[in-house]
Amino acid sequence: MERDTQADVTGRDESPSERADRMWNDLLQEIRVAQTGVQILFGFLLTVVFQPTFRQLSDADRTLYVVIVVLGATATGALVAPVSMHRVVSGHFIKPRAVVWASRLTVLGLFLLLVTMAASLLLVLRVATRDGSHVPWIVAGVAALYVLWWFVIPVVSRIRRDQRDQEEPGRSGRGDEPEG
Repeated sequence: MERDTQADVTGRDESPSERADRMWNDLLQEIRVAQTGVQILFGFLLTVVFQPTFRQLSDADRTLYVVIVVLGATATGALVAPVSMHRVVSGHFIKPRAVVWASRLTVLGLFLLLVTMAASLLLVLRVATRDGSHVPWIVAGVAALYVLWWFVIPVVSRIRRDQRDQEEPGRSGRGDEPEG
């Protein structure tokens, strides 16, 4: 019975379909948080071009602004894509595979959001400061914190858990992440 096999792997008594449903719901909850942030940021970015002071930006800052808007658009697209994916594949019995792809799109969206936020911070600090020589260092520091908090800590935690699982066969704590 598939339920018994799944319980051995994940430590939960759930079928592969139940696991996919649980993981999908978890992923959608996570995406809701990221979507809100990226949509607010993107909406704000779209209004900047209509401000009277936009014309006073240097050519370099205008180019940076265009890059930021494109990054914001792609981050929004990647973070909304799992919702569209769910709608299109719903009822076609491919949810486990859809969870894997939605997870990948979410990670991509988070990376694009990180780059969008760092580039936005760069533009704002360039415009807000008279001597911008320290601005790249500030932006690099903030971006490094994002990388640490969003990617390094989770990956290190996952690696450590995997190492513990290898050292203690039969330990059940796996199964909360989609494969891939």
